[in-house]
Amino acid sequence: MSEHGMRENTVAVVADDLTGAGDCVVQFARAGWRSHLALGSALPVGERTAVAVVTDARPLDDAAAAAATADAVRGLVSAGSQRLYVKIDSTMRGSVAGQIAGALAAWREQVPGAFAVVCPSYPALRRTVSDAVLLVDGAPVATTAAGRDPVTPVHESDLTVLLPGAVRVPADGDARALAVRLAEAGETAGTVVVDAVADSDLEHLADAVTLLGAHAVPVGSAGLAAALAPRWGGGGDSPELAQGAVERVLVVLSSLNEVSLGQADELVRSQPDTHVLVPDPAVGADDAVASWLAGLGRRTPPATVLVRTPEPTDTGRERAAQAASSLAELVAAVTARTRPDAIVLIGGDGSRAVLARLGARSVRIAGSVAEGVPLGHLEGGSADGTVVVTKAGGFGTARTVVDVLANLRSYCSHQEVNP
Repeated sequence: MSEHGMRENTVAVVADDLTGAGDCVVQFARAGWRSHLALGSALPVGERTAVAVVTDARPLDDAAAAAATADAVRGLVSAGSQRLYVKIDSTMRGSVAGQIAGALAAWREQVPGAFAVVCPSYPALRRTVSDAVLLVDGAPVATTAAGRDPVTPVHESDLTVLLPGAVRVPADGDARALAVRLAEAGETAGTVVVDAVADSDLEHLADAVTLLGAHAVPVGSAGLAAALAPRWGGGGDSPELAQGAVERVLVVLSSLNEVSLGQADELVRSQPDTHVLVPDPAVGADDAVASWLAGLGRRTPPATVLVRTPEPTDTGRERAAQAASSLAELVAAVTARTRPDAIVLIGGDGSRAVLARLGARSVRIAGSVAEGVPLGHLEGGSADGTVVVTKAGGFGTARTVVDVLANLRSYCSHQEVNP
């Protein structure tokens, strides 16, 4: 047990949406941790285990986001977590300030004086932080697609503006010197932001955060998590995917980000045999799928089916929730009737709704099929054992989804079945 009464070598990942949770916890899987994306109240916490919990806090106001994040942290602490990682959007969309406030309030109940170290940099996906300014592909984030997000647009690029009261700490010097500066700034400000333009910068920051122990609460994307995972422990056997070859794939697009919409269009252009289904409020999901399959005649269901949310006629949280629910009903009907080998979920809110509708209690993370695209298998529910891939909506090139499907089929065809 640690000095704070918590079990050694367990990590809590608290994430504001589902795809980000998967992207973050897979970094621990790569480092040999048993890694789970928890979808229900049961938390599989144990030695050398990383557990990600989704708060759905991204679209909430700061007060509600703080409460949701604090509740999640308290639950994971009660289950035995010793380390905390707060996963935020790599483009700072949503209620990041509220999430940090909630996480610190709950964590300080166990670790008085804890402070947040914020760095959303993810150089592999071209997210970097320079002079406290968050850049995407070299441009200030507010000028990119994140600034035009239909639900949670980002209107500022300076992290110290997005996080009122935060101070910037230069990342120069050795890890011990950086740790001292972080602690001094954290004691007075409560939240510090740190630059990172390369993976080596994240490694340097991870060394400093590790020296500070549980008092430093890292807040970032999967980039910083990847640097911290081997430093915090792990070291077990790499997980195996409990599935043989994947042939039939159901792709579910819930994201309205212009990047992911373009990727879906490219999938249809590149693979013209892809069948596209869109929820229709006037037709029940079961009836829609029955009609679609009847139109196929006696043919085997197609290798790739794309279920996508319709283009919005308006925006806002209520509309997004309704769209996610309709999408989930259609996906559940397709899954029940066709039994796909794998489900690829693109976009956090819709992915959350789909997995809830399928009744899954968790995802056991096994690896990734591309940077930022984890895979595992569903545990529990009507699609138990099905391979699942999650991808955030706002990153990648036009061909990212096409490449993900190719990598998925290749990856799974080379895995040994591990019942």
